Amino acid sequence: MGSKYTKRYTEEFKRDAFALVDSSDKTVAAVARELEISSESLRGWYRQAKADRGEGGSGEQTSAERGELKRQL
Repeated sequence: MGSKYTKRYTEEFKRDAFALVDSSDKTVAAVARELEISSESLRGWYRQAKADRGEGGSGEQTSAERGELKRQL
């Protein structure tokens, strides 16, 4: 069972984290370990960043598309 407290990260921290993945030969898991964050969180941020840059595969939605869907609901 997960913690009832969710740690929040700034957009700047997220950008820096996935930039580190892009600029190094390290895996997402290795970078996540170094930053002491969940590898699944970093993987999700990385996937979303790629989709926002138009590099996402398999129909990933951009952040703008996700925001629009939320507004419609």
